[in-house]
Amino acid sequence: MSAAKVAISMDQRTLHHVDSLVKNRVFRSRSEAIQKALEEKLSRLKKSRLAEECDKLSRREEQAFAEIGFEADTKEWPPY
Repeated sequence: MSAAKVAISMDQRTLHHVDSLVKNRVFRSRSEAIQKALEEKLSRLKKSRLAEECDKLSRREEQAFAEIGFEADTKEWPPY
């Protein structure tokens, strides 16, 4: 994937922390540190959005759907 250059501003304390991570070889560069942090944050937001959507589902309705599917399957099972 190609990379694009962007300019960002951040407070000195955060930049010092990023530079410390680079100095301690946690990341190879500032760019890598910031990219990884942003990717992780975006991933977390995506997961929380999925959780919010799942909360909108009716547990009772979902259970009823599951039972319907299970009931249909049991009719095809051979007797023991």
